Amino acid sequence: MTDTSARRRLRYGEFLSAVRVKQRRVRFADVHTGEGRRPLVRQLRLIDLHRLLTPYVSVRFMEQLRAVVPLALFLAVFQIAALRADVQEGELIALGMVAVMLGLMLFMEGVKYGLMPFSESIGFNLPNRATPAMVLGFAFLLGGIATFAEPAIGALRAAGSGVDPLRAPWLHLLLTRYPDRLVLAVALGVGLAVVLGMLRYFFGWRMKTLVIATLLPCLALSAWAGLDPRLAPIIGLAWDCGAITTGPVTVPLVLALGIGVAAAAGEGDNPLAGFGIVTLASLFPAFAVILVGIGLLAEVPDPALLPPPVGPGDTAGWWDRTPAAELIAALRAIGPLVLLLWLVQRFLVGEAVKQRNIIAYGVVVAVLGMALFNLGLTVGLIPLGNQAGATVPAAFSAAAGGAALYPYPLGIGLTLVFAATLGYGATVAEPALNAMGVTVENLTDGAFPRRLLIQAVAVGVALGIALGVAKIVFQWPILPLLLGGYTVALAGTLWSSEEYVALAWDSAGVTTGPVTVPLVLALGLGLGQAVGAAEGFGILAMASFGPIVSVLLVGLWIRNRAQTAAREQG
Repeated sequence: MTDTSARRRLRYGEFLSAVRVKQRRVRFADVHTGEGRRPLVRQLRLIDLHRLLTPYVSVRFMEQLRAVVPLALFLAVFQIAALRADVQEGELIALGMVAVMLGLMLFMEGVKYGLMPFSESIGFNLPNRATPAMVLGFAFLLGGIATFAEPAIGALRAAGSGVDPLRAPWLHLLLTRYPDRLVLAVALGVGLAVVLGMLRYFFGWRMKTLVIATLLPCLALSAWAGLDPRLAPIIGLAWDCGAITTGPVTVPLVLALGIGVAAAAGEGDNPLAGFGIVTLASLFPAFAVILVGIGLLAEVPDPALLPPPVGPGDTAGWWDRTPAAELIAALRAIGPLVLLLWLVQRFLVGEAVKQRNIIAYGVVVAVLGMALFNLGLTVGLIPLGNQAGATVPAAFSAAAGGAALYPYPLGIGLTLVFAATLGYGATVAEPALNAMGVTVENLTDGAFPRRLLIQAVAVGVALGIALGVAKIVFQWPILPLLLGGYTVALAGTLWSSEEYVALAWDSAGVTTGPVTVPLVLALGLGLGQAVGAAEGFGILAMASFGPIVSVLLVGLWIRNRAQTAAREQG
């Protein structure tokens, strides 16, 4: 390896450590030579900083570029070429997409250096230095507070404008007047899910048993709510919230704690010990949101009798979200999480915070990245998704007094192919899925190859998003789709082995990243408004159980193939 390639592979954290070492050496030399302290910038030339930082930043930015640009180009090209409609405010949307990429790059960097050192230290030390009750209490707080720091949670801000207040009044009320209750319910659901995941390690519960014991009450409550026409529109939102919560903050922090608890509980030699918590974190929020809807129904018997809202309400646009407002919102989301981690590290684990400069750098970068991402979300991702959803119906139905662009069967088919392609492309480009594929391939000794896992998950997501779009276009009720899909998933769960159950159910959470969630959510809301549906939720819910079914089926195929090969050799 040449010196140039070695410098390009130097990680930024190592660069900062080298800077601190050089600072100490400069100060030591200055003390003995009597020259006084000289600023470090005099020791490092601009060309040195460029050579050290540019390769690192370019790699991180390219990761976001590969995840964002293909989806944005696909939506824009489909809208222009197939639907013969121009992209409105294209320059502003392009700036928003750049802000999304830069924001995600900074945010992921901040999580890596500002939050993960805390979580890894706490995960491996807390179970041995605190009582189980303290561990469970911390797990609940960690899961709940991390939800507020998820980048995709901001997509719920704009969701109220896509709901018909006359046909879905309580759903509209929940999103526009009581969004804090919605987010709080999701946070409480995630907190309880993390607690249950920790209890699984303490008592050695099987993941298959937990999935069945959690899913059946969720489906039963959904079926009960579906019988009430006032609550039925909330079901799609409730199950979509499960996909929103499993993002780049909750998943790594919770998994770090789970691995530490598993090691303390004597399961440290189990390579699949980390799987399973993501599944629970995506199911509990659905249950919690439906409960909030039931409470809201009892509190407000008739939303029409409420006085009009004070303030901008549904008319608030991106211009109301100033950079200062986004920065304050990011501080409010990340600050409590950092404070919780620091308090536990300092007083429960009993260790001083190491590398404080790097952690402070990470926290600052995470806050700046989240603020920038939210600005880009409101200016770029959401408008692009709304436009795509609003123009798609022109393929099969008359719009603005004109004729449909294509015959009805062809237009419907084109719409579903568009939805499936969007889901497939978004999944293949998801970095977390690729990392998960490498891990699974290593843990299964190549029995479940990385490419096969990625393809299985991508096909499941593609079919799920196509089904969700069909649900909105034909205005099908979501309850039969949920019951049918999860019945198939339950049957596959009963037949599958424990490790494949945890893998399949966790794969649903890995696919819903901070870019895919707001884009698909905005697409559904725009499509719902264009076709006159009461609401446009449910696409994320369909995209969640699709990969569960596909991965379980592939797992059964791998197991049967291995058994057949064993019989032939025997």
